[in-house]
Amino acid sequence: MSNNDPRQVILVVDDEPTNIQALGNLLKDDYRIRVANSGEKALALLHSNVHSLPDLILMDIQMPDIDGYEVCRRLKDDPKTSSIPIIFVTARNATSDEEYGLNLGAVDYITKPFSPAIVRARVNTQMRLKRKTDLLEQYALLDGLTGIPNRRYFDERLDKEWRRSLRDGLPLSVIMLDIDHFKGFNDHYGHGAGDQCLQKVARTLSNALVRAGDCLCRYGGEEFIALLPNTEASGTREVAEHLRLAVEALAIPHDYSSVASVVTISLGMATFDPVRGSEIEPPLLIDRADAALYAAKKAGRNQVG
Repeated sequence: MSNNDPRQVILVVDDEPTNIQALGNLLKDDYRIRVANSGEKALALLHSNVHSLPDLILMDIQMPDIDGYEVCRRLKDDPKTSSIPIIFVTARNATSDEEYGLNLGAVDYITKPFSPAIVRARVNTQMRLKRKTDLLEQYALLDGLTGIPNRRYFDERLDKEWRRSLRDGLPLSVIMLDIDHFKGFNDHYGHGAGDQCLQKVARTLSNALVRAGDCLCRYGGEEFIALLPNTEASGTREVAEHLRLAVEALAIPHDYSSVASVVTISLGMATFDPVRGSEIEPPLLIDRADAALYAAKKAGRNQVG
């Protein structure tokens, strides 16, 4: 369901073409419309596009294969689709039907024949709520100081990339890094300057990762971590050295470092290669990168371990 059109997406699920057309024509000026003419097709469509799900589903209840109630139940039982808001649009107007649908997890219930103004108003309300929810979730995954993804985002992304690595037989690498003698920087230049330093370093490191699939996250304090899908050890070392040089080139003065006169970073890397039978879990990969970082510090800092 990906598209360059920035508008929110509505999936209309109904076995009657006239109903699909009526809802589509009513909402197409404000939203992108996708359609499915059965419950089976709706489920197949959603499960094949888990990375580009609709913002709202408008669904009939009475359909020939799987009714709307069952589709709703299955979607709410699946963590990948459970957060999609569902509005039932149906001719079933009994209070017990409405209560049943809402108890299944639907956010609203509209009876046919519907009022176009009421449909627009209720859809707009749910879409505003969805935008706010998406923003809150986005902010929850960003570090407040640097604006880059935080540790929670990294943990979620690592889990996805790990499973993909196992499935496709591709290597997965991480680079752990932190700013050398940052405590001394903070103590002597002040925490305001320290925050600015973290922001500059974070921005520089993020910009230095040129592949779309790579990501940099703040792991905590002055520590950062980079996730590099489909990257072998040799390529990871090249990326790590590129990151090291990029921070050094910032030339942020650090008169209280025993390593250099400017801010520098130390880095540790680790690679998981499922093809070579590495039977490890994500925590061990992080531990190995952390151990490599410790070795880089012990060897004199401002280097890749």
